[in-house]
Amino acid sequence: MPFFRPALLVLACLLAQPALADDLPSLGDSSSSIVSPEQEHQLGRAWLSILRGQVRQLEDPLLKDYVERSVYRLAETSQLNDRRLEFILLASPQLNAFAAPGGIIGINGGLFLHAQTEAEYASVLAHELAHLSQRHFARGLEAQKRMQIPLMAAMLAGVIAAAAGGGDLGMAALASTQAAAIQEQRRFSRQNEQEADRIGLVNLSKAGFDPRAMPSMFERLMRQYRYDRMPPEFLLTHPVSESRIADTRNRAEQYNDGQGVVDSLYYQLIRARLQLTFEDTSGLALKRFRSQLVDDPQLESARYGLVLALIRANQLEEARSQLEPLLKKSPKSIIYNLAAVDLEISSSQFSQASRRVEGLLQSYPNNFPLMSAKYEIQLKQNDIAGAEKTINLILKQRPNDPDIWFEVAEVRGLSNNIIGLHEARAEFFSRVGDYTQAIEQLDYAKRRASNNYPLAARIDARQQVLIQEEEAIKQMLR
Repeated sequence: MPFFRPALLVLACLLAQPALADDLPSLGDSSSSIVSPEQEHQLGRAWLSILRGQVRQLEDPLLKDYVERSVYRLAETSQLNDRRLEFILLASPQLNAFAAPGGIIGINGGLFLHAQTEAEYASVLAHELAHLSQRHFARGLEAQKRMQIPLMAAMLAGVIAAAAGGGDLGMAALASTQAAAIQEQRRFSRQNEQEADRIGLVNLSKAGFDPRAMPSMFERLMRQYRYDRMPPEFLLTHPVSESRIADTRNRAEQYNDGQGVVDSLYYQLIRARLQLTFEDTSGLALKRFRSQLVDDPQLESARYGLVLALIRANQLEEARSQLEPLLKKSPKSIIYNLAAVDLEISSSQFSQASRRVEGLLQSYPNNFPLMSAKYEIQLKQNDIAGAEKTINLILKQRPNDPDIWFEVAEVRGLSNNIIGLHEARAEFFSRVGDYTQAIEQLDYAKRRASNNYPLAARIDARQQVLIQEEEAIKQMLR
């Protein structure tokens, strides 16, 4: 994993600067004298951009769409007031999820591997949303407001590195002379953890899930990792104990009315996609999904996973025959039809894939995974103008997604829109925390636009904004 830039320490100092307190409004809790909700929001976005530039991420539109919809569903019934959420999906099979100040939700792909039901998955996210709604990070700063800023900065940098799955890197970021003390501060207090559990349980029940999933998952994780010398990062930052399990189980029984959702087919389909993503070879995946179908021929998630594994292995005829019963049962299913699109693209049947996607878009207009498939097909067909139009429509929906800005830059290059290419690259780099390259790309754009004053002025104005953002971070070092 790449090393984190010093800017992480700078951002940490931003949170810990006591000088900011004089100008802050009172928001009803004393933590607002340390850092306001708006400062948390701004810090979170800056922190996210840098994190995005440091870690491998999952780019699957279906996965992104599911995570965002599922978290917003939980947010609707949560105590979270500021629902301006941003997401990062880390390409790691390790169990972890985290919530950072300002509404940043981070999820490792490994969460889907460990959470065996949708309710278990939702229980983890409900817990993280509770940390946000109760502003545990700001309250933690309040409790430690006498701590020296460098110490706090080192602690926060360790949290950031560890949250991204850095392991030893996270520990190395901690000041050696204060390692033991800081390591303790990396963990939420027992009180905060208990509060997040209890509020998360209420949210889980209100969102329609079975709250008993939370203690069930905790219990299974404790059994699984009881004797491990280095358990998953999630268990380091959220220690599980017998008393914690008992408390959540007792409270879950109070909320349980027997009506809560335990699992869904769609969640299991998403899990199958993630299992394949982290499988070393398609052969292992084929064997596993075939074995599941032997045990239960009606298990749709296993059949779906087998279809994806067969496509990856280029066994297209069998993939087609395995997919047929799924489409017959659910002809309008987006996830099954996108598997058919993958199959058609692999067979170079681009026109057929295009007709399929266009038909589905009539029923699900502007659906992100479908629009992404449409864009991919247009590129395969060398329809650059069509692809550019499609990616611009996606960009309107997802203006902060660096993956989309990367594609915008690519398609502008293909259409020979060189100024637009540099502008899009600048937006991409700014969203992954690389201001040097972002500003440089706008220099290239201004040179090419030198004969077009309005365009050059607009580019310069955007460049000034990025320069100010970069300077604000640098000021924290002085």
